[in-house]
Amino acid sequence: MTNFSSARLTNLNARKVFITLLIIWVVVNLIQAFFMEILSDEAYYGLYGKYLDWGYYDHPPMVALLIRISSLIFKGNLGIRFMTVLLQIATILLVWKILNIKKPDASVIITFFIITGSISLFAAYGVIATPDAPLLFFTALFLFSYKKFLANQKWTVALLLSLSMAGLIYSKYQAILVIGFVILSDLKLLRSFKFWAAGILAIILLLPHIRWQFVNHFPSLQYHLVDRSKEFRWIYLLEYLPNQMAVFNPFILWAIGWVLLKYKPANQFNRSLYFLIIGFLGFFWLTALRGHVEPHWTIACSIPMILLITEKSRDDAKLLHYIKRYVLPSISLLIIIRVFLMGDSRFNRYLGYSGKEEKYKAIESVAGDLPVIFTGSFQKPSLYPFFTGKDATVISSLYSRQTQFDIWQFEKKYNNKPAFICVAAEGRSLVYGTGRLKFSGFKTDSLQTVCRMKIQYEFNEKTLQPGDSVKIPFTIQNTYDYDINFMNKVFPVEICLVLFKGEREYVLPVSLSVPVTRISSRAVIERELSAIIPGLPHGSYHLGISLNTLFGPSLNSSFTKIFIRDDD
Repeated sequence: MTNFSSARLTNLNARKVFITLLIIWVVVNLIQAFFMEILSDEAYYGLYGKYLDWGYYDHPPMVALLIRISSLIFKGNLGIRFMTVLLQIATILLVWKILNIKKPDASVIITFFIITGSISLFAAYGVIATPDAPLLFFTALFLFSYKKFLANQKWTVALLLSLSMAGLIYSKYQAILVIGFVILSDLKLLRSFKFWAAGILAIILLLPHIRWQFVNHFPSLQYHLVDRSKEFRWIYLLEYLPNQMAVFNPFILWAIGWVLLKYKPANQFNRSLYFLIIGFLGFFWLTALRGHVEPHWTIACSIPMILLITEKSRDDAKLLHYIKRYVLPSISLLIIIRVFLMGDSRFNRYLGYSGKEEKYKAIESVAGDLPVIFTGSFQKPSLYPFFTGKDATVISSLYSRQTQFDIWQFEKKYNNKPAFICVAAEGRSLVYGTGRLKFSGFKTDSLQTVCRMKIQYEFNEKTLQPGDSVKIPFTIQNTYDYDINFMNKVFPVEICLVLFKGEREYVLPVSLSVPVTRISSRAVIERELSAIIPGLPHGSYHLGISLNTLFGPSLNSSFTKIFIRDDD
């Protein structure tokens, strides 16, 4: 086997080399975790950790638990990221244990760390607190226990397999693919009583999360399987491979391609690794037919990539030479990027890696102790409390997606109370700050929101054309414990008809059979609206009824599918 350097390196104590590299790894990650500004997703998950639950709108609860533990030890950045740093060390140790290399020399250990450290997002998830960090750990634990299960189907191994499967799903829903592709690679598992017992125990362990999904009407399934679906665009397919090159490092992708094409699986365990890599990359490439694929969704197959490339590099001189010649130098670029991301450059501000604290401190200087109300998605109301320690929430609308804030419903605490509205409302908002710190908003003595009110309607027409007049009977239920004033001077409410076609929305004015001025607490009223269908492109639409305020039209009703045909 070709060694990296002189005989002196080969003679080094391998254990000391491993420990030294591991210490360097954790120190580098701790430094970056401390100095690199928190990202908006991390601040969002930070709120998960503050409000522990068995599930969340976007993800299972494992990331919340990790952040909660971190916050008990540290404040600030490490209060979010500390357990992520530690968990990656545990992941690396597990992957090394899976390899089970007998009497490794220093060059084998260094090769292992080069391969592991060169995978772009694997390295990033040793710093950035996301659900992917526990996903990687439990993927390694699952493969570790599966390999042991192949050798000896003891009950203790079956228990470990069960815990790893439950931990996987509590981390991220891509876990189902990890488990599924391993089963597909080894259908004999389905004839094993102990494997079935492990699966049943995993489901029992998952019951609290399943119950949470049921109580909250399965928001995660709705979001990931329905709401994220988009109209087909070629760009979704074309961007997939470049994005995967960024995730895994193009040199690593070439190396794993070499391994998959040149070598057949040596055993059942290796066969499962092949299934995981090909299955993940192929599955998510196919899902690009229904919308944008986030690059990091495939990160779980970095574990089998590390295992296979490390194993084959021990016997394949060409592969080892390639790692030395191309993969090793690529780490230098990754280090430069990591150092750069800890700075406060204009480019970092543009990407969202710096400059956020100054912005939200500026908003706090105007809002004072008032809760701040944002519009949009989860980013702003998550970052504001992280940097200021003050309350904030978001009023979602049809212009933005639903988030965990729609389950928390924090705005109910602030209704009919003073608040700072960080919204550019024409004729009411003032402009504060200058340059990149500029923001709009106004203070109110009494906030009013309507996003939790419920509208039900009947509409049986399936085909319409421009110029058609529609009449729709409907009811509005005030779910709040206080009256809603539709004539509020600051937050007036308008009933409107909404049509969606793909990502385009059309808000249509309506006429009411009887005007609505006020709805008492917990009351239900009946009305009928009339509207004219304007000249719109023909095709399929989704129709619903919304309450429109300065926060935008809110999601108050379900949507009915209709078709608008040409008017000729």
